[in-house]
Amino acid sequence: MKTLREVPIGDTVRVVKLHGEGAVKRRIMDMGITKGVEVYVRKVAPLGDPVEVNVRGYELSLRKADAEMIEVE
Repeated sequence: MKTLREVPIGDTVRVVKLHGEGAVKRRIMDMGITKGVEVYVRKVAPLGDPVEVNVRGYELSLRKADAEMIEVE
């Protein structure tokens, strides 16, 4: 299992599954990250938090904890 947190800068991956429950999972889905969508990792901050990605044509910053809940391939 590979998470969005582990993806190197410059790679594009596809979301396989969202982990987490309730409001946290709902918030991630509301940001446009759903099963099957492609995510491009644009930047990672020096300490790894946040991760900046492009998803569905817009830029999004995710906390490290949220990125670890997103399983990708």
